[in-house]
Amino acid sequence: MKYTLVTVVSLLCVIHGNAQLNFSNTNSTLFHEMDSTVASGKFERITSILVAKDGNVIFENYYNDHHVNSKHNTRSVTKTMATLLTGIAIDKGHITSETDKIFDYLQHKLPAQNPDKRKEAITIEDLLTMSSIVECNDSNRFSRGNEERMYIIEDWAKFYLDLPVYSYPWGPKPKDRPYERAFSYCSAGSALVAEILQSALKSNLADFAVENLLKPLDITDYNLHYTPLGVLNTAGGSEYRSRDLLKLAQLCLNKGQWNGKQLISSAWMEKATTTKLEAYDAEYGYLFWIKNFGKDKKYKSYFMSGNGGNRVLVNPELGLTVVITTTNYGNRNAHDYSDEILNAFIVPAIETLTE
Repeated sequence: MKYTLVTVVSLLCVIHGNAQLNFSNTNSTLFHEMDSTVASGKFERITSILVAKDGNVIFENYYNDHHVNSKHNTRSVTKTMATLLTGIAIDKGHITSETDKIFDYLQHKLPAQNPDKRKEAITIEDLLTMSSIVECNDSNRFSRGNEERMYIIEDWAKFYLDLPVYSYPWGPKPKDRPYERAFSYCSAGSALVAEILQSALKSNLADFAVENLLKPLDITDYNLHYTPLGVLNTAGGSEYRSRDLLKLAQLCLNKGQWNGKQLISSAWMEKATTTKLEAYDAEYGYLFWIKNFGKDKKYKSYFMSGNGGNRVLVNPELGLTVVITTTNYGNRNAHDYSDEILNAFIVPAIETLTE
């Protein structure tokens, strides 16, 4: 087992919530069972696990030939960058509100196929909650909006805007559901947020992200992915080191604050991580999943999630932030593996530090 960095929190030295992460190393057997189980291969291709409590990193380890400087393609984890960047754009006055109509920023993409007055009412919030009325479903290979059909098209924004209105043949229509929204997992909608932001900024979104989010967090080693037309890809895929993903989690736990500076308004972070609709066996905010984790007692967490079981998770009640990276892409057990790591090992261990 290579590049082992195992640390534990000192209960007498707790960093305040608005401080940066503390990677000071101390020894502990707190996560020994988890570490040996992951190293045994039970969860297949886990590449890293990092755990922090109140800003103190208490576990960090890398597996399957990965190390502290490895950059991970966490797939749809980086969809949530669209949420963070939207909040910053609203804070800076580039966008009025998430309730703005998407066509307010996309006139340069008109005319669209399948014109419909209802499509004109689609908002940024509809994209952030994956509940727009267009027919887009990555879980259905027959969907016109399936992401695999998008990737072979040069203009991803036009791909989304040209989609027809969905008929809701299975289950109740949005007005008859809790929160009056119907969830449909749609990478094209997440990608469209970047097109909207770049249009609102009238400048390059990647540069905006670097200046207003990555630099303040001292994130310097990354690979950004782009659409065929050169717009930052917020459908997912950009690659970051695990420590930098943990910074993003800690920023969220700190309600948008880092080293005493408010990078994203606390009001936006609260809104983004509050349930907006039901999604499969979980709930959903603004490109954040919301679910309970734990063994004997369950704690509500919100997290960024990607193919393979990749997770960047925050639990405010426990002061907990977690990064799990994997290459279990397409593995039907992948998300269950990450759930088990959280339920059986991480949350119970953190509970012992809060008793």
